[in-house]
Amino acid sequence: MKRLLSILAVIGFIFFAGCAKDQREKYDYDFQFITEEYNPFNYTDNGKLTGLAPEMLRAICHELRIPFGAEVLQWDEAYALALQADNAVLFSTVMNEQRKDLFKWAGPIASIDWEFYAKSENPLNITTLQDAKNVGRIGVIKDYAITQYLENEGFTNLVYVNDNVDGFNRLLNGETDLFPADNLTMEAALNQIGNAVFSVSARYKIITDLVYFAFNKNIPDGVVGDFQREIDNLKNDGSMLHFYRQFFNSSDFPGSLLIYTEPYPPLTFRNSEGEISGFGSEIVFEIMKRNRIFETVTLTHWSIGYELAQYIPNFCLFTMERTTQRDTLFQWVGPLGSNNTYFFTRQGSGVAINSLEDAKSLTSVGTVTSWFSDQYLRELGFKNLVSDSDPEVLVERLMNDEIDAFVCSEITFPDILENLGYSYSEVNPAFVLMMSDYYISFSKGTPVSTVNLWQETLEAMKLDGSYENIKKRWLP
Repeated sequence: MKRLLSILAVIGFIFFAGCAKDQREKYDYDFQFITEEYNPFNYTDNGKLTGLAPEMLRAICHELRIPFGAEVLQWDEAYALALQADNAVLFSTVMNEQRKDLFKWAGPIASIDWEFYAKSENPLNITTLQDAKNVGRIGVIKDYAITQYLENEGFTNLVYVNDNVDGFNRLLNGETDLFPADNLTMEAALNQIGNAVFSVSARYKIITDLVYFAFNKNIPDGVVGDFQREIDNLKNDGSMLHFYRQFFNSSDFPGSLLIYTEPYPPLTFRNSEGEISGFGSEIVFEIMKRNRIFETVTLTHWSIGYELAQYIPNFCLFTMERTTQRDTLFQWVGPLGSNNTYFFTRQGSGVAINSLEDAKSLTSVGTVTSWFSDQYLRELGFKNLVSDSDPEVLVERLMNDEIDAFVCSEITFPDILENLGYSYSEVNPAFVLMMSDYYISFSKGTPVSTVNLWQETLEAMKLDGSYENIKKRWLP
């Protein structure tokens, strides 16, 4: 009997200790989780809120002992409430330049490539943002990140719709000419209204955005840090891969460190096997290998990567010329090498450039958006610049005598020409604009310890000869 009473006493102690432990471990903060219908990121299925973000949030709440529950609203209502309610968490939310200081952030959990979609039989040809400004009507959702972007770019032909389903309905009914969306939500919206994906077609890639959980500014930093830690854990333990395969049929989710570059051969480019390659890429891969960093490198237009690098934390962009104007905008690892930038003309065009004043007097000079050469010439007062985010577009215009000169670096210009079927002998480096060093850059929101680690590793590579071996393979 005494033995039985002792066992019961022990069981009772364990039970009450467990209850006390549960009580102590209950998260000491109450949240108001807010979202919208945005399939497949967050949506209601048979009365249950599901999708990538809600399932991530359920897992996070389980680990932190937070009761799970979320209110589904129209996006503009949810956005306004998240700005006002002290304990609000809004998902899935794009971080952009306009919003970055309005919230605190944990993520990223996804990236979005925004594109203009048109009805498939619509003959609209959109090659620039200016082209899109000249169409009749563009459907947009109030307070969406892409809407804020287009508004800031001076679009005056925007028509406000309720959501993605309403947006694509109006597009297919001929009420609008374009609608911006990403391919995942496009497919989900069309499925919901009974249309196939081939009923619309993408006409122009606008920007890339990264998606987060957005916290009201009054939520303590430590609380946001707990969510960030759990998001990173989901990425590392395989849970994020499971969610991506379930909701996106993909395994390509953003890592804890975002690493971007551009097509800029021979420094960075995608080779015939589909792999990212080149001198700068190989340096970055070797640095990651030595530090057991397993992150994916994303290849995109320079203008997209450059914009993201100015406000997204834990962001790496290579290779970038380090200039006086950029010096305080980023953190730097390098230098990797030096580069000369020229005004190039077509052989036989008769265009002569012996000074900057000669270049200013030309009818048109091609520059690549967000390349430093474009920024520099604008600061010098050039009024004859013709810019595009794609250098190949400008090379074609040069070779077709549509522009007088094209500003490009001597390292990459031969590869661009070869890729388009031209030879270097068909152009003339008419006048040198500048000499500069190029680096690996990091956003200001990246921990200094990360930047220092990469710099130390690069210096070690230069000492042990591996840097020079890589350089000889790509820049003999």
